[in-house]
Amino acid sequence: SRRTCRHKVQYYETDQMGIVHHSNYIRWFEEARTDLMDQIGFGYEEMEERGILSPVLSVEADYLRMVHFGDTVTIETHIQSYNGIKLTVAYEVIDDKTGMVHCRGMSRHCFINRDGRPLSLKQACPEIHRLFAGELETQEKES
Repeated sequence: SRRTCRHKVQYYETDQMGIVHHSNYIRWFEEARTDLMDQIGFGYEEMEERGILSPVLSVEADYLRMVHFGDTVTIETHIQSYNGIKLTVAYEVIDDKTGMVHCRGMSRHCFINRDGRPLSLKQACPEIHRLFAGELETQEKES
């Protein structure tokens, strides 16, 4: 299912014209992804306590419209794909006033242990695997 995270645009996130600098969308994706993990029931803190890290393999953003200082946006997030080894999260940045999508993006992640070795969540942490798989299943039923 789609999860949401609200963000009020801060002055420091903008350029001299009051327009959000493109690099901030990537930060917003991270903010929303962290929130998504908390909403699913398995936050980054708990993951790291178990010795599981989830580095970003790639991130993409398509900038459709500008966002300005003082705007409030909602970042809608959902798991686009997950196979136990890799995870893809999709994002839409939506203007709260107009309901229009201003940016779309995705990030791809893997799972590793503290030594940097790849992990299969299915084997290393079955209960977390079930949370991600269940979230993806719910998403597929809704679309």
